[in-house]
Amino acid sequence: MEPQQTQLQAENQTKNISLPKQKRKNPWKVAMRKLARDKAAMFGLAMLFVISVTVILAPVLPLPDPVEVDLANRLQPIGTEGHLLGTDDLGRDLLSRLIWGGRVSIAVGFIAVGIALVFGTILGLIAGYFQKFFDTVIMRFIDILMAFPYVLLAIAIVAALGPGLMNTMIAVSIVGIPYYARIVRGSALMFRNMEFVVAERALGAGHGHILVHHIIPNCLPPLIVAASLDVGWMILAAAGMSFIGLGAQPPMAEWGVMLSEGQQFIRVAPHLSLLPGAAIFLVVLSLNLLGDGLRDVLDPKSK
Repeated sequence: MEPQQTQLQAENQTKNISLPKQKRKNPWKVAMRKLARDKAAMFGLAMLFVISVTVILAPVLPLPDPVEVDLANRLQPIGTEGHLLGTDDLGRDLLSRLIWGGRVSIAVGFIAVGIALVFGTILGLIAGYFQKFFDTVIMRFIDILMAFPYVLLAIAIVAALGPGLMNTMIAVSIVGIPYYARIVRGSALMFRNMEFVVAERALGAGHGHILVHHIIPNCLPPLIVAASLDVGWMILAAAGMSFIGLGAQPPMAEWGVMLSEGQQFIRVAPHLSLLPGAAIFLVVLSLNLLGDGLRDVLDPKSK
């Protein structure tokens, strides 16, 4: 009996031993650590940070008035005393117009993406989660929007609403809604029938609770990636609208307006077009580098 008692005591002692709990790693922290090791993404983030801080601080920087006309100093080259990047055809300081124009162009890009993201997410959630009638109606509307080329649809909307910065922002936002609606709908369709969602539903959880606590959090990674890559396109689209006279109107300092005004002086003063073009290029490049890095760490399809 003694060996049996000894074995029973050993088993009881083994059961009472508490194994150390393994700390569950936060997936967002893991993703950010991976992103921090991506040199290209960090370069894009640093470049975007510098540009953003510069344009945000425009009101406190010692810059001339971006719309002040000085015909005596028109078309000054880069490096002119008092005008580091020269002047345009009306003698306005180009450095000041670039920085103030960046406030407008970058703000338009982020606000337009925000509007498209909100409405696209709402439509995608309704279509993907509730399905049936809602899915049919919403997705047919999305298909109609996607049937038109993006740029032509944006031009048509601005032409209908009238030229102006606000109408341009609305137009590029509407054009971007289908992009986010399809992403969210696909994620909602995938997660609505997963075991943890079915279990929540069986326990009596309402649709709002399931959407807020389960569906939307699982839609965030692809949405963040899509938005980071889409801001650059929105900035380009808004600048393109301004270039053809449908967006921001002169004398407002905006990169598309500056490109449009500088094209007629491309031979005698190429810096009038090259500088705003370079600014757009740098912002879009930084957003694309950051977006590619986010896609690598957040999008499961890229793994």
